[in-house]
Amino acid sequence: MTSDLLHLTVLGSATPHATVDNPCSGYLVSQGATRLWVDAGSGTLAQLQRHVRLDEVDAIWISHLHADHSADLLTAYYAVLFANDRFDAPIPLYGPPGTADRLAHFLTNTSERSPVESAFAVHELYDGHQANVGGLTLTTRAVEHGIPAFAVRIEAGGRSLVYSGDTAPCANLTRLAEGCDALLCEAESSEAPADGPQAHHTPEDTGDTARSAGARRLLVTHVGPALTPAEAVRRASARFPGPVDYAAPGTIFSID
Repeated sequence: MTSDLLHLTVLGSATPHATVDNPCSGYLVSQGATRLWVDAGSGTLAQLQRHVRLDEVDAIWISHLHADHSADLLTAYYAVLFANDRFDAPIPLYGPPGTADRLAHFLTNTSERSPVESAFAVHELYDGHQANVGGLTLTTRAVEHGIPAFAVRIEAGGRSLVYSGDTAPCANLTRLAEGCDALLCEAESSEAPADGPQAHHTPEDTGDTARSAGARRLLVTHVGPALTPAEAVRRASARFPGPVDYAAPGTIFSID
């Protein structure tokens, strides 16, 4: 890989649970010496270690606290505090409000609260949050998923990658993705619900969001069990004129 390019490595993209050959949502975004773990769904920590050690990760960014996007924070906690890797400081962790307390609630086994902050330096996300991680610039926007949830735009070296997290189609995501080089967007739902609020994209929604944003490339991810990846790509392609690919586990995309 060319080190100065922005790279996306798919650690997993399954929903609602890990499968035999696909962990839940998780991605490694890298540029130069910078490594960012984006979403930590079940099974993704194991796959992350195919590419980097956990002590080589500069930060973690979590879109929302559903388990298929965050459960491996629990195993990462044990890795930071009790494994053989040496950490000079807690790993910066960008997550929704309440992330630290949610982790502590699960991890605490005695009257003394588990020292979550010894493993993670938690920064709570909000709409419009911005951060720099090594050579990466992160801009976060709130999206619509029924719980606090966020999308992120990651920029480096004049290139941009936008990740939707889980969300219904919404203006914040479209604005965040304007003119991006690649939009990594979920397509969980085969169809929108007949009753009640929408919480995910259909493949058509995914294509529409990419087209409306003027994205240069669409990467379809988090395809639900009622769809096949090929079907999701075909349906999204009918609404988006640019290149469309599936975020298959283990795939490395260069954002250029």
